[in-house]
Amino acid sequence: MKKIFYILISIIVAVSLTHCSTPSSKKSEMPEKIPSPYPSLPAPQALKKNHVMKLHGDERVDPYYWMKERDSKPVIAALNAENSYYEAMTKDWKPLNEKLFGEMKARVKEDDSTAPYRRDHFWYYVRYEKGQEYPIYCRKKGKLTAKEEIILDVNKLAKGKKYTSVAAVEPSPDHNWLAFAVDHVGRRFYDIHFKNLKTGRTSTKKISKTAGDLVWANDNQTVFYIKQNPETLRSEKAYRYDLKTAKSKNILTEKDEIFGLGLGKSLTGKFIFLSSGSFNSTEVRYLDASNPTGEFQIFLPREDKHEYELDDGGDGFYISTNWKAENFRYMKAAYNSRDKAEWTEVIPEKKDALLEGVLLTQNKIVARERTGGVAQLRVIDRKSGKADLVKFPDPAYIVNFGPNENYETEDFRYSYTSLVRPTSSYDYNFATAESTLVKQQEVPTYDANNYVSEKIWSRAADGTKIPISLVYKKGFKKDGKNPILIYGYGSYGYSMDASFRASIVSLLDRGFVYAIAHIRGGSEMGRFWYEQGRMNFKKNTFSDFVSCTETLISEKYASPDKVFAMGGSAGGLLMGAITNLRPDLYRGIVSVVPFVDVLTTMLDPDIPLTTGEYQQWGNPNEKDSYFYMKSYSPYDQLQKKPYPALLMMTGYHDSQVQYWEPAKYIARYRELSTSGQPVLFRTDMNAGHSGASGRFQALKDLSEQYGFVIAMAGIKD
Repeated sequence: MKKIFYILISIIVAVSLTHCSTPSSKKSEMPEKIPSPYPSLPAPQALKKNHVMKLHGDERVDPYYWMKERDSKPVIAALNAENSYYEAMTKDWKPLNEKLFGEMKARVKEDDSTAPYRRDHFWYYVRYEKGQEYPIYCRKKGKLTAKEEIILDVNKLAKGKKYTSVAAVEPSPDHNWLAFAVDHVGRRFYDIHFKNLKTGRTSTKKISKTAGDLVWANDNQTVFYIKQNPETLRSEKAYRYDLKTAKSKNILTEKDEIFGLGLGKSLTGKFIFLSSGSFNSTEVRYLDASNPTGEFQIFLPREDKHEYELDDGGDGFYISTNWKAENFRYMKAAYNSRDKAEWTEVIPEKKDALLEGVLLTQNKIVARERTGGVAQLRVIDRKSGKADLVKFPDPAYIVNFGPNENYETEDFRYSYTSLVRPTSSYDYNFATAESTLVKQQEVPTYDANNYVSEKIWSRAADGTKIPISLVYKKGFKKDGKNPILIYGYGSYGYSMDASFRASIVSLLDRGFVYAIAHIRGGSEMGRFWYEQGRMNFKKNTFSDFVSCTETLISEKYASPDKVFAMGGSAGGLLMGAITNLRPDLYRGIVSVVPFVDVLTTMLDPDIPLTTGEYQQWGNPNEKDSYFYMKSYSPYDQLQKKPYPALLMMTGYHDSQVQYWEPAKYIARYRELSTSGQPVLFRTDMNAGHSGASGRFQALKDLSEQYGFVIAMAGIKD
């Protein structure tokens, strides 16, 4: 099933746990062996206006609450002052940043292209041209030797724009029209445009301010799409659009504030799916794709703590479900079935393997399962039930389904990558059970033989074993003298897998170890891993990261005075929490678009995406949740401490984490830190949650982040 969900990932697992263990109480002053490489310049002093908030008998005073006054003169002045301070503080390090950017750019094949994939009688692919920031979408008819047809050049869309992001790029079923969604601001409101691929002309009629996802009906003139609430950004309304009349009709409004809408279409092409989903529940409607003006039918009404996905197998509906299956199972139902008791099991639940996704073709089922912290692909014959396992060479890696657009097929596409192997596309032949390399990402100047990856385990405060993926340059000595950058996320059930990152080679070549801490809150070890890292067990995420850091130091992968941590978004929450817990462990922190003002944000239902996240963090309007969230909220827990050096970056148009969260945090952090270490903050006034658009602009952000880490490590370049 091809679908785009509003919810990042939905999970329900029954887990019996006691209150999370506290991290090590060991405290020490932050190492001072390496002097600060930045000048001592007067830092901006943000205006204070005490704002008092009272709830559950508790009073909080926020002197920087006023910063949420978007576009006001005081806010713009404060952000500009921070940007000017950042430029002045980093002036001497510009040559290093430029050198890093040059290295990273040199690892990008500027005229690269993706592996072509077949969709009916066309081959589609994306390519880049030298010096261009954005992709060019192309196709060839019939065979790969045919003449190239450019269907969308994003570089032309971006001309004269400070920001450009393209979401869905979807050809109609007859391949005569192209629908594509574009955002030029960064708030993730996309305008849908329509291009006639026969004439090459783009219609002047468009659909404004959508969520960016869309699905074509089989009549080649009807498109279904989703609109967000303009304030909360919840995907709440589904529409049907007629290309000929240019008229839209609202077909569903999701009224429950914790649910959001998503669209998809079966690989068979027979059904369109409209899903309502929360973190704990799903309700799927379906429609005959050849009858777009018909009514969507509910497959199974929403039930508390029941999540499912629906697909069409030609002989009935197939369901990935957590009904009586903590790690999910795969079941089949008749098209008219409404009773779960009538479902038959196709793939039973495995206690040691999480069923993460399924590709359903005419003759085979390909299951993506996660076991032992890594994903695997299992190919199952639909008639005989015989299964084959696709094998992979690395101890830590990531494997995902590639573009698979054909139900009647003799093979399927998947992508594979590890910390030392660039992304590769393979076609797996069902008949021979063999994988054929279609294309490997070309990384100029990179030689995989020069680097080594491994996987180790840390012991958490409560005894749980936490996996850590590592990569370093060959010749590395485990002597406790190396700088290290530890990356973490640990939220929404997202597994932070060990994929190839060409940019980190610049760190590895300078003696750094790069580590990914697979902490609870993700799904690396199954659904229970997620449950142990959310709601009233959220502190496990933070103590796990601290434990991983301690392990990496004690096992001599890292020098105690050269330990750095990095995270973004919910990973920024992680950075704020571990900084409060153990500031002595870290030389420096890099935090990007960080969610650091948890309590205040979750108490404001008008802020985008708040109410839907009650099932992720808790509802602070409830007393117990309020005080638990307050106990780890980075902004609320800042105290007078010798905090590590900090680099924080955000985007002014961020729709996920509003700019004022890091702006407030920086002001209070700088005020309370007693270490004298640099506190740097930069706001991109033209970007959103994903940072700068364009493949090279994004590398400039990374070069500044890595430049900060290298400088703070005392490495002379």
